Amino acid sequence: MANRRHWTAGAGVGAAVAALLMTGLTTDALGSGYPGTPTPPTGASAHPVPLDVPYLGAFTDSGTPGIQAIAGLQDWLGGTPVRVGHTYLPGDSWDAIEGQQDLLGPWAEWRKADPSRLFVLNVPMQARNEDHLGDSQVRSLIRQGAAGAFDQHFTRLAEHLVELGVPDTVVVLGWEMNGTTYSHRCGPDPQNWKAYWNRIVAAMRAVPGQKFRFDFAPSRGTDDIPWTECYPGDDTVDVIGMDSYDQPPGESFTEQVTEPYGLQAQVDFAAAHGKEVSYPEWGLFRNGDDPDYVALMLRWMSDHDALYQTVTDYCPHGVWQCEQNPLSSRVFRAMLYARNTRPEPLPEPTGSATPAPTSTPSPTGTPTATPTATPSATPTPSTSPTPAATPSVTPSPVSAKPTTVPTVVPTKPATSGAPVTPPGAAPVPQPSPAVEACLPLQLTDEMKKSYESGEVCFRFTPKSKPQPSASASAPKKTA
Repeated sequence: MANRRHWTAGAGVGAAVAALLMTGLTTDALGSGYPGTPTPPTGASAHPVPLDVPYLGAFTDSGTPGIQAIAGLQDWLGGTPVRVGHTYLPGDSWDAIEGQQDLLGPWAEWRKADPSRLFVLNVPMQARNEDHLGDSQVRSLIRQGAAGAFDQHFTRLAEHLVELGVPDTVVVLGWEMNGTTYSHRCGPDPQNWKAYWNRIVAAMRAVPGQKFRFDFAPSRGTDDIPWTECYPGDDTVDVIGMDSYDQPPGESFTEQVTEPYGLQAQVDFAAAHGKEVSYPEWGLFRNGDDPDYVALMLRWMSDHDALYQTVTDYCPHGVWQCEQNPLSSRVFRAMLYARNTRPEPLPEPTGSATPAPTSTPSPTGTPTATPTATPSATPTPSTSPTPAATPSVTPSPVSAKPTTVPTVVPTKPATSGAPVTPPGAAPVPQPSPAVEACLPLQLTDEMKKSYESGEVCFRFTPKSKPQPSASASAPKKTA
């Protein structure tokens, strides 16, 4: 997406939790529903399950300022722990991809200061990663990588991470590979791209002491190539991620869920392959200040037990450091305020140390389903954030749209077996039941004289929605 080495400054000023209740900004901020939510028994309440956000994070800056900003974001959220530190290796040179001390050292110290923290590192698969190389150049580089030409760079990166004391780093390798933004894209040669991914993982896992998790993170929706065609296989993937921004203009959250290679396809694919899901990049983009999207996305990630999620927190995507999204900021803060849940221990990586492959590996791992559409490039999902050589501020997105969307809520993915709908197939949304929801009310000093706590509850009955036409499931670009 955009430049991941973007240096941001300033902090958005958020309202208190009670402000959300007073403004009537969005019904979805108080509880949401998705297609397939069971109707509660007669007479039973339908209080939504509290958000589960043990591994909450934000990309606030690439270097030390990003680490310093975490404490401010945590304070703004009323003490809710921000446990995920997320940064990007520059892709301008192989030296940078090997992991330089001045960038990785401070993040390693932050991670080691608290065992409950998680360090997420986006790693390019090619140098000159944002130089807009042509397909023929990219194809040649992919084939060189598949033959082992670049193994040593990833071995050095793994050694540096182990030496710094962060051997359990989550490595988001070759993110948004299904688009056209990066030189590490998959489209010019999917078979050799998968072989190249497997070589990188083998090289990094061969380093003694490593406990890396490898996150396969395409962008949501239809893009240059279906992301399932780039999937390198279960042995070298630990997490199925997805970069998902509020785009294209006018697309509803329901469409983001049901579109080919969308959010539902991701969780179904992950369930079929026995993997957890993650959301390394998400945020506002093409639909202005959109509090309903923020509320629904937070609920989606919670309902599907995401391993971690990091909002891209600079304009136009962010909710804390970006003052142009005040309504979304209030909803984000209200839903996450003062949630001090301790995280469960992280599962061990599924992949074991793998010997380095031979010099001419054959392609491995093909997707179990090859739907006809693909997600767009990352926060640049075809046009969004990613670390680049020069910082830039993304222009303001289109004007805000109405702050109401259908109350729709996804069911959790099955833990085993084939997906209910294959990736790429868009299920037809069904009307969701009436929803009762409550939010804690932040008491004023005067109210605290009489009350210890309080909450406000509402009941919402969603309107029935017409079923989409046959053309609604046709592949389309998301950016």
